[in-house]
Amino acid sequence: MKKKSAAPKEINLRPFSGPLLDGPHRAAARAMLYPVGFTEEDFQKPIIGIASTWSNVTPCNMHIDKLALEAEKGANAGGGKAIIFNTITVSDGISNGNEAMKYSLVSREVIADSIETVIGCGGMDGYVAIGGCDKNMPGAMIAIARMNRPAVFVYGGTILPGCLTNPPAGQLPKGKELDIVSVFEAVGQHAAGKLSAEELHAVESCAIPGAGSCGGMYTANTMASAIEALGMSLPNSSAQNAISPAKLDDCRRAGAAVVAMLRQGLRPRDILTKQAFENAITVVIALGGSTNAVLHLLAIAHAAEVKLTIDDFTRIGKRVPVLADLKPSGKYSMSALVAIGGIRPLMKMLLDQKRLHGDALTCTGETLAETLANVKPYPTGQQIIRPFDHPIKKDSHLVIFYGNLAPEGAVGKITGKEGSRFTGQAIVFEGEEKALQAILDGTVKAGHVIVIRSEGPKGGPGMREMLAPTSAIMGKGLGKDVALLTDGRFSGGSHGFVVGHVTPESYVGGPLALVKNGDKIIIDSEQRELTLAVTKTELAKRRRAWKKPTPRYPRGVLAKFAAHVTSASLGAVTDKDLKL
Repeated sequence: MKKKSAAPKEINLRPFSGPLLDGPHRAAARAMLYPVGFTEEDFQKPIIGIASTWSNVTPCNMHIDKLALEAEKGANAGGGKAIIFNTITVSDGISNGNEAMKYSLVSREVIADSIETVIGCGGMDGYVAIGGCDKNMPGAMIAIARMNRPAVFVYGGTILPGCLTNPPAGQLPKGKELDIVSVFEAVGQHAAGKLSAEELHAVESCAIPGAGSCGGMYTANTMASAIEALGMSLPNSSAQNAISPAKLDDCRRAGAAVVAMLRQGLRPRDILTKQAFENAITVVIALGGSTNAVLHLLAIAHAAEVKLTIDDFTRIGKRVPVLADLKPSGKYSMSALVAIGGIRPLMKMLLDQKRLHGDALTCTGETLAETLANVKPYPTGQQIIRPFDHPIKKDSHLVIFYGNLAPEGAVGKITGKEGSRFTGQAIVFEGEEKALQAILDGTVKAGHVIVIRSEGPKGGPGMREMLAPTSAIMGKGLGKDVALLTDGRFSGGSHGFVVGHVTPESYVGGPLALVKNGDKIIIDSEQRELTLAVTKTELAKRRRAWKKPTPRYPRGVLAKFAAHVTSASLGAVTDKDLKL
């Protein structure tokens, strides 16, 4: 006689809101929720948090309040009861090149902690997190991975390009597309005498036309693409314009999808496997994405308790080409990629070439291969995504360096346009501002390797992005003539011969702290080596003379970050190996 199959296990849709709200002894909790819109029936529904990162701090997030309302509608229509709450965001675009930028990476941890805090205290059974700028996206994902409650991430969407419609007389062509990096590079062009003050003002006033994240394959669009490849966003979420019907629909469907995940018993850690992270790395490489993806994917993997290291980027990078001709090193904006189908056709190409794990699960409840089954190829004649037999670079642009300057690793963004090897003389700066001034005033010259130290996670503190110096280099026309090394990091908008995340950082006595002006430095991307051409005897002498710097911030959030943060090679996380 055939054995009867066991009855399916009943799934509790209210594992957290039930204990918080049910029973006579929880009457006070229910009383607090009537004024915010709960009815008697709502107390029997799962609570779905909507984590909004809305603010007028930055155009990246200025529209997210409206997106949160759409996610609320979707969650309610799907059978949940939504509660919208807010967390912070900061602006890298505004703070770059300034002391204020030290709070940027710190905000990733604050955002993760604040989402975890509200979801935990609110007894929320699942949630939608909506992010639109560099740090609130990985911050939201760290919280999702930590808490392991059904969740979907929604990307706020990309900005449209700015346009010079009526430039002043000079070098700027009418109709030129602009974005935030155009402004940073225009600063360097102005310093070099290539742009007038009137032209610089025309660029700054036209570059940002409205809502949405910076419009190239910079960090926001890189991380949106990575999160979709991880399986934690709905299909196409990463490639939609911020102001569009598609983005509103994405939010509504995300709200409903979280309730569906609850019913399926599907949780983030079912999705966030090692295979999923390998898929994310693959897509980031094919798109020519930001070096920040290394830092953030390591941090998300740590939160998900998945073993991921910087060496995984090298292993995967050997078999994945760069296919997307996107800014900053390429020609096209993210909105141009949106217009031809976004990243889904690229992912289908990668799957067909056996570069993706098709059996990886996604937040839809389907495998990645199932979600890509009906995706149509890019239109004939498009120039944005190259075919596999004609890549921009045959292997990864994200190069993990080692050597006597980076014994624990460093991360470079080498597209091939800069060459593969650079040898030059060190010109050393303690901090970004001094380096930027030296680039702008002509102190930095062809043949220099600019060393910017005291910018690591602990030493900064906060690991600032070096977008202002790298953009000034490009604006001054030195992109192929100088290189830049730092224990800080780079914006997704940085390009040129640049290597960051040098570890151990200078503040803890890493070799970068021992470099002197005039030292010969060799950067070899083919051998993946950073070499300081100084004898071991001389380095030992310098180490004996080195003294640890005095902390710049003895209290407050920057001090707390510096006290707990790990090395960049471990993702610069703040909750690893805590002494409890």
